[in-house]
Amino acid sequence: MKKTDFIVSKMDCPCEEQIIRMALDGIERIAKLEFDIPNRKLVVYHTAEDSVIEAKLKSLNLGANLVSTVEADAEKVSDDLNQRRILWVVLAINFGFFLLELIYGIIAKSVGLLGDSVDMLADALVYGLSLMAVAGTVALKKRVAGIAGYFQLTLAILGFAEVIRRFLGVEQMPSFTTMIVISSMALVGNALSLFFLQKARSSDVHIKASMIFTSNDIIVNLGVIIAGVLVNWLNTNIPDLVVGTVAFSFVLIGSFRILKLSK
Repeated sequence: MKKTDFIVSKMDCPCEEQIIRMALDGIERIAKLEFDIPNRKLVVYHTAEDSVIEAKLKSLNLGANLVSTVEADAEKVSDDLNQRRILWVVLAINFGFFLLELIYGIIAKSVGLLGDSVDMLADALVYGLSLMAVAGTVALKKRVAGIAGYFQLTLAILGFAEVIRRFLGVEQMPSFTTMIVISSMALVGNALSLFFLQKARSSDVHIKASMIFTSNDIIVNLGVIIAGVLVNWLNTNIPDLVVGTVAFSFVLIGSFRILKLSK
């Protein structure tokens, strides 16, 4: 068993990770992939020729370069089930708070909460796709990626349309109290997710990528809370529209990245 390190300079999110996973899926003698997205690092455990893996990575135009190859301990290749359980917990938290923020976003007439809810859903889709990718076929992965990407793109477009409608029309003020309370609850949920992810203390199997996603979610949660305070202080719905626009922008960018997986 060999352990080959690559630097992938353009790998900056889980979507690029999935592109790489799909590209290498057809190489049967690859036993395990480890991704360290913050450091743009990929570790491949394999018995295949280095040149075959390197050529496949370079064809993706993600700036992949082989760093080193050494002999690896076969025991390290075994999957860490604890990490998978953690990812399932994070997925459940994201989907649960998507539903909560969606319901109360409608009740509170808050675009910020709606945007945050869709952002949480987008993350849950990525986590679900990542977990499914372990055992799924290439065709299935691409099909699911396409459905998830277009669904996310549709939600983003509808979100922007709603922001424009509320900006141009006369809309009831959002409930700043609901905005602050529900987003604070989501903040606690994301903080708990981040705690579990940090507890894993690993860069293996999406853990680092999930930490990046969860950290971004916390920033959006704080944005909704601040927007709620400003709505009450300034007596205008503009802060809510601004944070909603930012959240839907995250979803739009994510949809384009996910759609790359279906190509």
